[in-house]
Amino acid sequence: MNGTVLVTGGSGYIAGFLIRQLLDAGWHVNTTVRSLAREAELRPLLGGTPETLKFFAADLTSDAGWDEAAAGCSHVAHVASPFPLHVPKDPEELVGPARDGALRALRAAKKAGVTRFVLTSSFAAVGYGHPPHRYVAGKVFAEGDWTVLENPAVPPYMRSKTVAERAARDWIAAEGAGMEFVSVNPVAVLGPVTSGDLSTSIELVKQLLEGAIPALPDVGFGIVDVRDVADLHVRALTEPGLAGERFLASGPFLTFSEIAAILKRRLGHEARKVPTRRLPNFVVKLGAPFSSALKQVSTELGKVRAASSAHAERRVGWTMHPAEDTIIETARSLIDLGLVKV
Repeated sequence: MNGTVLVTGGSGYIAGFLIRQLLDAGWHVNTTVRSLAREAELRPLLGGTPETLKFFAADLTSDAGWDEAAAGCSHVAHVASPFPLHVPKDPEELVGPARDGALRALRAAKKAGVTRFVLTSSFAAVGYGHPPHRYVAGKVFAEGDWTVLENPAVPPYMRSKTVAERAARDWIAAEGAGMEFVSVNPVAVLGPVTSGDLSTSIELVKQLLEGAIPALPDVGFGIVDVRDVADLHVRALTEPGLAGERFLASGPFLTFSEIAAILKRRLGHEARKVPTRRLPNFVVKLGAPFSSALKQVSTELGKVRAASSAHAERRVGWTMHPAEDTIIETARSLIDLGLVKV
């Protein structure tokens, strides 16, 4: 047994895989959920016993429960953060909870004597708001890049993750003596699912399989496997000498058309609803003023947001599943669980 680690947001996708990996490695785990009513549902999915996995009620927007959740822990992985499928009208709906929740977790960790704090940040805090020349093939984002908050076009979710990570790093510099801080910044996280509580990234694959996306816009995103993101968190929690580190977690940047082609090739008849038709850019731009979904897509047309994971590979020996296998295992699990009717 390696001690006790607090993993916040235990009902989340990344947190679930992280908790299972930590339990398998002999850790005791405390985890937070917004309501303890979720415990009965989550415990069979996460494993462990009442002695090795304990649930605590805590919310990003309230002080209640955080000190109790962190008590007795030597390590914290703060994974919880709001990530909606639809863009809120007021960015503060995301920015406030993300920033304030991170600071609540940090304060509770400090009070508990935690020595290593790992923040689940995001590529959202790295690759947005930059000049157009950064978003072309051959350009790659790395750990030294930050989303440009001064650019008013930065979407609310990207703004929230950037503000939260910067606030956490500022807090550590001012008040975090004796506690090492590391951030993990993944791109879109895919991989096998274990329940119908789907993340926003998984919903995109689900919509492709269901034919809910009738045509494919010229947009894409980097892909990383949830099992690898959890593994990088474990390494960030345990590898010595990582104070201040920042690790991008990203496989290749793939367009919707490339993802659709992989599904078609590997799944055959089960992918018959996956679209093949391209959605012309001019159609997206014409529809953007009348559709929030198309408006969001229109800002991404033709942009390549590639990221390098070379630092994590060199520094902590991290490796990744092939992206094509990750996509297929995502789809296969959705089908096998009956979450997609093919």
